Amino acid sequence: GEVCNMINKKYNEFLPSMQSAEDLVSQVDGLSSNIDLLKAGIENEVQRDLNVAVAEFTELKQQLERDTLVLSILKKLQEFDTAIKEYNTALLEKKYVAAAQQLEKARSSLNMLESRKGFELKILKALGTELTVQTQNMLYHLGEEWQKLAVWKLPPSKESSSLESAMHSELHLRTVPSKEEEIAGPPVASVLQAFAVLGELHTKLKIFGQLLLKYVLKPLILYPSLQPFTEEQSDVFILRFKSEEPNLDHFSPMEVFDKIKLIFEVLHKHLLNVPLEQPAEDEKECRLTLAELLGDMIWEELSDCLIQNCLVNSIPTNSSKLEQYIEVIKSTEEFEKALKNMQFLKGDTTDLLKYARNVNSHFANKKCQDVIVAARNLMTSEIHNTVKITPDSCVTLPRLPDPGAGDHLKMQKTSKLLPNDMVNLENETKLSQYTFSLPTCRISSSVEKLMELAYQTLLEATASTDQCCIQLFYSVRNIFQLFYDVVPTYHKENLQKLPQLAAIHHNNCMYIAHHLLTLGHQFRYRLTNILCDGAATFVDLVPGFRRLGMECFLAQMRVQKGEILERLSSARNFSNMDDEENYCAANKAIRQVLHQLKRLGKVWQDVLPVNIYCKAMGTLLNTALTEVVTRIAALEDISAEDADRLYSLCRTMVEEGPQVFTPLPEDDKNKKYQEEVPVYVQKWMTFKELMIILQANLQEVVDQWADGKGPLAAEFSAAEVKSLIRALFQNTERRAAALAKIK
Repeated sequence: GEVCNMINKKYNEFLPSMQSAEDLVSQVDGLSSNIDLLKAGIENEVQRDLNVAVAEFTELKQQLERDTLVLSILKKLQEFDTAIKEYNTALLEKKYVAAAQQLEKARSSLNMLESRKGFELKILKALGTELTVQTQNMLYHLGEEWQKLAVWKLPPSKESSSLESAMHSELHLRTVPSKEEEIAGPPVASVLQAFAVLGELHTKLKIFGQLLLKYVLKPLILYPSLQPFTEEQSDVFILRFKSEEPNLDHFSPMEVFDKIKLIFEVLHKHLLNVPLEQPAEDEKECRLTLAELLGDMIWEELSDCLIQNCLVNSIPTNSSKLEQYIEVIKSTEEFEKALKNMQFLKGDTTDLLKYARNVNSHFANKKCQDVIVAARNLMTSEIHNTVKITPDSCVTLPRLPDPGAGDHLKMQKTSKLLPNDMVNLENETKLSQYTFSLPTCRISSSVEKLMELAYQTLLEATASTDQCCIQLFYSVRNIFQLFYDVVPTYHKENLQKLPQLAAIHHNNCMYIAHHLLTLGHQFRYRLTNILCDGAATFVDLVPGFRRLGMECFLAQMRVQKGEILERLSSARNFSNMDDEENYCAANKAIRQVLHQLKRLGKVWQDVLPVNIYCKAMGTLLNTALTEVVTRIAALEDISAEDADRLYSLCRTMVEEGPQVFTPLPEDDKNKKYQEEVPVYVQKWMTFKELMIILQANLQEVVDQWADGKGPLAAEFSAAEVKSLIRALFQNTERRAAALAKIK
């Protein structure tokens, strides 16, 4: 019971709250359907009205935009039209700048019109054409004016530039504006500014600049005799040229600078001192002028021409003149300053001035280049023009500075010539004669000159600035390295073909090597201060030169030896001399060899040093004798008649061989060397012994052998002697006995 009450009580409390919830729901439903009605109403009516309004608004907006556009286009068209009208008026009044500015206005109006996308007007094309026509018309008028302002009178000749054509060139500049133009300012200014406004000035000025370079500036640099002169008439200024004998054989940069300066002054005064824009009220300064524009166009070419044809030639070739070069640098500075004042040049230190200021380095380069060119010319000249040098020959050695003189050296006069054997190593010590002496011989005169060039250059080096000194020292080393490389290749064929040239070349190399031993030493006080650790030496080049001379001469010796053996190979091995034909062949071979040696003896005469001459001739004669001995000793059978004939062939060799020794041109002096032939010809005694055997009987042969102690034993081995006995003597008991004694 208790529980039921509980439930009822709750239920009763629940019902009314349920009721109120249902009421709420029905209220919401009603509201919702009201909203739906309202929404339908809005969608059907209000929305429609709104759409209409927006559409109307958009249409009006577009209308307005169209009208505005049309209006702005009409405005631009009107501006274009006004500009063209005003341009025409200004042009008639010759107010060129105003006219040009109006044209530019018309152009900008037209550009605006053309930039409207989606709005193509048929009229624009016509306007474009009109503008082009008017611009061309204006340029034509300006061109006419410009031609009156600056008139070129040029020679008809087609040739580029010559002194002749330069003398016939004139430039006329109009000076006074005619009366009716005075209002427009100076005609020059208005014409040129109008060109500038139209953007055509550059082209006009470029043409003018090119004519100026070709007919005025360059000829003045290239032809020292050409002088500009000017003449002023009432309304025109004339620039002409005449040719005068230059006062010097070369011309100084100063004179050239003055002439060029004059030209620029004239142009500046009468033509180019014109600002390019009409001045704005506030700014007075910093306006680009015509002079600057022209300067930009021609300066580079002008300055190159001045450097190449004027400054380069003025670089001194010896150090004593370097002092005077300060003037050139000064005048270069003044020249640039003048051009800057006239506004032809802007900025600082141009290439022209840098070049002039860098004179020390140019001097060294020029000097080194001159030295190498001179050296190369000497090396490629003929070898066979020779001079004789003797131990007391002089080479022009400069006097040495005192050890203390150091850097204060000035050029020293070359002292009295020193003989070769007295190379003056210190001022105080003289070496004994012949320590460094050269034997008497002939060398190419070009090599003697080359050596003088080396000495002169080193002397010059000692008087130069450090940098220049180093450069000159190395260019002297280069001379010798160049000789080493150039001469053997350049003269290769002749050195192989002509024995005399090979001998001269040999002497040349020895002569150079001889001087290189002491060359650096004479200048060492000055040079070692600058070059590290006494590198001022040439001694390292000596072995190379000696080798070069030796190799060339030995190669020639090999050629001559080859020819001797070649000739003797036609002697039929000296066998069967009783056969007339064989004997003739052998005799002819011997004669040819002697003839060859005689000819060599002549071409080397007075060329090679005597001791080398004798060694060389001795070696070649020895080659011939050795070959003959070898052939005869190898024969297996020699008849009595053979022996006689062989003997007479050998006698020819022994009698005429020494006569090929003629080292000196004076015959009586050669006797001594001919008597000394056995000293130079190793196999001489062998040959004499062979001749004795060819004439001897068996007993005499045995006596010559003398138990291996006789002269025969000194020249031949036992086997060779036995072989000769078998060939010469019949096989008898006496021969067997003789053979038994040879051991």
